[in-house]
Amino acid sequence: MNESVEHSSRPQRGIRIQAPLVDSVSCYCKVDSGLKTVVGARKFVPGTKICIQPDINPNAHRSKTSRRERNRVQPPLLPGLPDDLAIACLIRVPRVEHRKLRLVCKRWYRLLMGNFYYSLRKSLGMAEEWVYVIKRERDRRISWHAFDPTYQLWQSLPPVPIEYSEALGFGCAVLSGCHLYLFGGKDPIRGSMRRVIFYSARTNKWHRAPDMLRKRHCFGSCVINNCLYVAGGECEGIHRTLRSAEVYDPNKNRWSFISDMSSAMLPFIGVVHDGLWFLKGLGTRREVMSEAYSPITNTWTTVSDGMVAGWRNPSISLNGQLYALDCQDGCKLRVYDGATDSWTKFIDSKLHFGSSRALEAAALVSLNGKLCIIRNNMSISLVDVSSPDKRVESNPDLWENIAGKGQLRTLVSNLLFSIAGRNGLKSHIVHCQVLQA
Repeated sequence: MNESVEHSSRPQRGIRIQAPLVDSVSCYCKVDSGLKTVVGARKFVPGTKICIQPDINPNAHRSKTSRRERNRVQPPLLPGLPDDLAIACLIRVPRVEHRKLRLVCKRWYRLLMGNFYYSLRKSLGMAEEWVYVIKRERDRRISWHAFDPTYQLWQSLPPVPIEYSEALGFGCAVLSGCHLYLFGGKDPIRGSMRRVIFYSARTNKWHRAPDMLRKRHCFGSCVINNCLYVAGGECEGIHRTLRSAEVYDPNKNRWSFISDMSSAMLPFIGVVHDGLWFLKGLGTRREVMSEAYSPITNTWTTVSDGMVAGWRNPSISLNGQLYALDCQDGCKLRVYDGATDSWTKFIDSKLHFGSSRALEAAALVSLNGKLCIIRNNMSISLVDVSSPDKRVESNPDLWENIAGKGQLRTLVSNLLFSIAGRNGLKSHIVHCQVLQA
């Protein structure tokens, strides 16, 4: 059983005790698969905290006081309405207001801290996607930000736990659509790590997860069938490149080894396409190499076709097509053509912002069915890739620049960013993901 890392303690004799940042009190609840309507909501709303880790005993935190509370008749969620109708109203409140809803009363807090509320939003198509950007700032510390594309606002988030505030070469992935995992990496003082933590977009808190089986940093990672895979990388204590690979299954809440890679590799680019995990990186002699992993057969295969030969970072597989950038600022895209085994020009925005490192595209993600480009200056563009035959000139909505904290600068601002880029980038994006809630 994972112990909670965030707990309360009583200060003694003026000593100030600071609680750690990670919480692991609760566990993956099976409400998601068990409840499809609001009929059984009343049963869960007055209950104790819904769990997030499957090996936590939900009875461990119950007390006589909480049992007496549940036995009392509780006031309705909304006066004059049955609870099922009240929930039908509350699930329609925009995600940006959920933090305020939790402050109204205890019953609203319990409702919005449980899986039932967000599972219902997801099943009814009301879940909203936000972009989460993890950035390394000028002081080399990690910060992160959330962007709400509906209201085009950047949202505040709880600080990254201390163990990852200065970590290097760590992995980042999303499981279950709403849990953002940080894993592995290299601590400046303690070296390579096995640690795994995750942030829940539903509870807005950090939690602990089981450690990986091997210490590693600068490795490859991906998600297939809601399982987290990691492979390769380096381990500081061994001073060599790794061949080992492992997988985390959130339903079993444990890590397991999978087949080793054909050769040890330090991956620098990876993507899941056509059910295979493709990795490209450097071997032990710093030679460029590529491999593909099949989760069905649990085997690695060396690949050297046109796909990996012309493959550039970042890339994304969306709607069965593999896309990659064709310029530094991400304003020109390429698509892989399996018939000719080659990369071809796909779409050009005809509006390029510059070639400095500050304007460089750092990530490609899928956002509300569109291809989303995030740059180091925190500017964001959306591209509708559903109709490849349409031209940008005749369809201006095909390519959309989203305003916000990192909105695209004017000509003067771009010039300043270009000058800054030549002198070295002070901050840059290391990971970018999309979470639903």
